[in-house]
Amino acid sequence: MSQPPPGQPPHGGFGPPQNQPPQGQPQGGFGAPQQPPPQGGFGAPQQPQPGYGYPQQPPGPYAQPGPYGQAPGPYGQAPYGAYPQPGGPGKPPGNKKRTALIAGAVAVALLLVGGTVYAVTSGGGDDDKPVAHPSGDTKQSATASPSADTGDGKGDGPTDAEDLNAGRKPGEAKVLWYKSAPDAPGNGADAPGLWVTEKTAVKAAYKEVVGFRVADGTAAWAPIALPYEVCAVTKRPDADGRIVVAYMSGTTDRAKCNQLQQIDLDTGKKGWHAQVADGSQLFDSTRSIELTLAGRTLVVGRDMSGTAYDASTGKKLYDLKKYGTDCYPAGYAGDSGRLVQVASCGAGGAKERDEIRELDPATGKAKWTRTVTKGWRAERVFSLNPLVVYLTNRDKKAWNISTLDSRGRFTSEVKVDKKFALGCGFLSLDRALQNCKAVAVDAKTLYLPTESTTGANEIIAIGLADGKEKWRVKSPLARPMAPVGLQGGNLIAYADASYNEGGRVLSIPTGSGAHRPATLLQNPGGAAKIENGFFDATTVWSGGRFFIATDRLSGQDDSEEKLMMAYGK
Repeated sequence: MSQPPPGQPPHGGFGPPQNQPPQGQPQGGFGAPQQPPPQGGFGAPQQPQPGYGYPQQPPGPYAQPGPYGQAPGPYGQAPYGAYPQPGGPGKPPGNKKRTALIAGAVAVALLLVGGTVYAVTSGGGDDDKPVAHPSGDTKQSATASPSADTGDGKGDGPTDAEDLNAGRKPGEAKVLWYKSAPDAPGNGADAPGLWVTEKTAVKAAYKEVVGFRVADGTAAWAPIALPYEVCAVTKRPDADGRIVVAYMSGTTDRAKCNQLQQIDLDTGKKGWHAQVADGSQLFDSTRSIELTLAGRTLVVGRDMSGTAYDASTGKKLYDLKKYGTDCYPAGYAGDSGRLVQVASCGAGGAKERDEIRELDPATGKAKWTRTVTKGWRAERVFSLNPLVVYLTNRDKKAWNISTLDSRGRFTSEVKVDKKFALGCGFLSLDRALQNCKAVAVDAKTLYLPTESTTGANEIIAIGLADGKEKWRVKSPLARPMAPVGLQGGNLIAYADASYNEGGRVLSIPTGSGAHRPATLLQNPGGAAKIENGFFDATTVWSGGRFFIATDRLSGQDDSEEKLMMAYGK
């Protein structure tokens, strides 16, 4: 199992705590309200069936009078599941290599393992092969990484390189190419993002952005050298195949994450550049920011405000500031058509609460607002369409996953009592709403991987209409798997590599009938050591190829760091 870089915290699970209060305990950590939930504007969801978890739970995030209704529990009933204790056992399935960095100055001592699911596309593979330099090679750029070998297993590539496909067994896929990382400082550096088009795979790493041709790994364009370290990226490209990266304004303690640069993924051409101003409130600086694409709008989120730009031109559109008497924008989530904002209201007071709002991406005007009960915090957004929100309650050590309709009205909540490993990172003061890597959602179903400390885990399909389990499937390997995305009515999943056996890309039917995993790619055992060594990884299935890339560089000088690999047939 890969170890995290020095100074980074261990992962924990997601689900019920190890020590629960006695059943029937009133209102304390898991006590239940004694009266049944009254009918409200949303209707009262059905009570949980036996076996779904805690029959006696605290009121959920929408229990108090207000826009969310008047019933106990998050929309009229109790939440399901709870936090583990900090540092609890477990690792994220699909990539035991995923870390979570503490995003804010003070981290919430409750964690949810690992980040975001990427879209998948179909296509074919190519027959080129990569090689890897021995450990200890020095380099300045990812383009100095090994070139492709002939892929015949003869090792006739560069003399100082290892043929990653040597000894490839029948039925195993090929390593199409491999790239090592650029040098990073001793305290480490971020390597965020992985964007794959039909032509190009693009990666940010420390102070540069690099692009490789998906078929053979050759440089698609010259590396883009940035003056200072990359500090934020858009997780997906816009409709024109362009991303925006943010980089620091310098290297001192006073440096800000306020420089925006647009980049075309296929050509590597730099587009518009902008500098983001600090917010007007104290502590609302651009020391750290989040970049969110919603339609053709780019929202730059600060701690207490945001600024929206035209994603195509970089023209400023509007500011998102304090509204009402006490509400400050705290996080954003977006997709091709929707923009959702979470705001922190009444901090430290009797009316402290979160509010969830849908905004018009073009104007920033609110379409609807939903209030969350005091004590509950909207931490992550699993999906925008439908809107699926993950909430936590630190005091009660409880979590809740709820679905809202297009008008912000509650429709269901998850009733499955399991420890899940969702790849969402450590919960912190900074809200990375779309940071979950191991979750997949379609129009009717939520797909969640269970936690597994050793051996196989399961992926559970949960109906969004009622929050109940529809079906589950066990990993076909003695290792955990996690969702990567959805394609043609199938769920794409990745099962971890071990030290001597390659990982596996799986296709799981989601319709009626059997949900038996079929193997799309069996990665070669000869490269398993490298594949297994990717820590804090993002995975993408696109064009019949599988890509795996690190999100964090340790900066250790005693060995060559991995950046990314591509597999195909």
